[in-house]
Amino acid sequence: MEINLSWNNLAMSLENNISTTQKTGVLLTNIGSPEAPTPSAVRKFLAEFLADPRIIDWPRWLWLPILYGIVLLVRPKRSARLYQNIWDNGSPLLNIMGEQARQLDVQLKVQGRDNLKIALGMRYGTPSISQVLRDFREEGFQKILIFPLFPQYSSTTTASTYDAVNGELEIWAIKPEIYLIDGYHDNLAYIRALARSILDAWEVNGKPEKLLFSYHGIPRRYLEQSDKAYEEQCWQTARLVADQLELTDSAWQVSFQSRFGPEEWVQPFTDEILQKWGQEKIKSVHVICPGFSADCLETLDQITREYQEVFEIAGGTNFYYIPALNYRQDHIEALGQIISEQLHNFIQKDRSNQPDTVATT
Repeated sequence: MEINLSWNNLAMSLENNISTTQKTGVLLTNIGSPEAPTPSAVRKFLAEFLADPRIIDWPRWLWLPILYGIVLLVRPKRSARLYQNIWDNGSPLLNIMGEQARQLDVQLKVQGRDNLKIALGMRYGTPSISQVLRDFREEGFQKILIFPLFPQYSSTTTASTYDAVNGELEIWAIKPEIYLIDGYHDNLAYIRALARSILDAWEVNGKPEKLLFSYHGIPRRYLEQSDKAYEEQCWQTARLVADQLELTDSAWQVSFQSRFGPEEWVQPFTDEILQKWGQEKIKSVHVICPGFSADCLETLDQITREYQEVFEIAGGTNFYYIPALNYRQDHIEALGQIISEQLHNFIQKDRSNQPDTVATT
């Protein structure tokens, strides 16, 4: 179950496929975090996040009064307390992603690829996507690869990232060549890294009775509109990992977490599955969140604290959250492979065929 990829192979691929004269920027993106675990910082972050029409697509005249008149008056204090529980020398998400970017950049520099730079930009908060794009422009980068670290495509994440890129580029007089990665839910190196992380957990904690693949939920209405592939991609990732592990169908399940508001959301719900398993006297459960490339509040608090309590109160006894891939070496190698393959296609494209802006769904 080893990944058939080494950094030597990646270096050879880069040597063959990347121009050594044109400067190319690789922008890794994710959701982002508040600047501090305080109510004011959380309020600022949530105001930007929840005002995005990709996140809440209700009419602005309806949603914005609710957001500013209710949500932002109540939620920041509670969320700040939760952030304080996991805030160790800064935001876990930003710290982990910073290390991901550093390791990727170091590996490329070791191979002499000084024309290629890895940078980190957040959809909400700082460092912002706009600022990193401007930094690339100042440094003379002629080609930019946008790499949202969301394996399964959703308009709420990947397309929203493209909105931010478009919003910045539309005011530029001279635009760089832009290439995009819109997901990697079935990439073999990513699948094998997930499987290996599960096996590593089992070596330490024992193999559980049930393995739960929990993904961030979205309203079912979104599935019927812009996110038709999201649910299917979540299931496909889980099936591919289960196949790698040679699991029977009864040994694993897919579920969705973090529903918000009155609408119907995609099911089954993670907390309800865990409650049901606890009531059925299933003693041991491991949970993994393949949609998260880096651990954050949602995994470190909601899964490891809140949902563990749901399972144990219902009768379960052995709960373990398998960490996100974060900066595991096999994950860094998988990301490097994806970047290398996409840049190969990118460099081959003629400049005149590149779009000025990013197409979104």
